Amino acid sequence: MKLFKYVFVLLLVKPLVFVALGLNIIQRQNLPEKGPVVIAANHNSHLDTLVLLALFPISIIHKIRPVAAADYFLKTKLTAWLSLNVLGIIPIQRSPSKSERNAMFDECHQALKDGDILLIFPEGSRGSPEVMSGLKKGIYHLVRKHPNCPVVPVVMRGLGRSLPKGTAMFVPFNCDVVIGEKLDDFKDSDDLIEKMQCEYDMLAEKCIVTSFDEEG
Repeated sequence: MKLFKYVFVLLLVKPLVFVALGLNIIQRQNLPEKGPVVIAANHNSHLDTLVLLALFPISIIHKIRPVAAADYFLKTKLTAWLSLNVLGIIPIQRSPSKSERNAMFDECHQALKDGDILLIFPEGSRGSPEVMSGLKKGIYHLVRKHPNCPVVPVVMRGLGRSLPKGTAMFVPFNCDVVIGEKLDDFKDSDDLIEKMQCEYDMLAEKCIVTSFDEEG
C-alpha cells in the first residue's frame, strides 16, 4: 500500500499543490524530518491535508499519517479505501460512544511509538475561511504519553478560498503555509493550548496572504 501513497503524492498531490496553487512556504526549516511528532494545523479546507502531505520529501511520505474524521472519510467504500490505503489516515470518531472513547487514540499512540508524523487539526472540524475556532485539548492527552513527541504548530491561509467548505470546485488562489517552532515544554493542557494559540497568532502575522476581498 506504500506504493499507492508514493504514486498519489508524487503524481497528483505535489503537482496540484506546487503548480496549481500559488503556495508560499514560510519557515520551512521548522518542518520535522522524522517522528514522533505532531503537526498541529488550522483547518479551513479539504486541501489542508494534501498541502501538508506535499511539504514532505517523498522518501518519508509513508511515515506521514493524517488524523481524520471517520464519519466523513469512511462514509463510502470508495472513500474509505482511498483514505485508508492511499492517504493512510488514522480515522477518529468525532462523536464516540463511551466504549469507543477509551480506544479512539490507540492507533495514534501506536503511530507515534513507530516514529510517525501525525497531521492533526486541533480545532476538530473545518471552520469559516481564515477564522480559527477554539482548540480542543485532545492533542495534549495524546502527546503527554510520549515525552519525546513535540507539537509543531502550522498556520495555513488562503486554502479556504481555493476549496471552500461545502463545494467541490477548486479555485487557484495564493496561499500561505507558515511552520512554527516545536513546542515540547508545557505543564498541562491549558498551558499547551495557550502556547499553541500564542504561536498561531505570531505565525499568522508572517502570512503574505493577509486580507481578502469579500466580493472576489
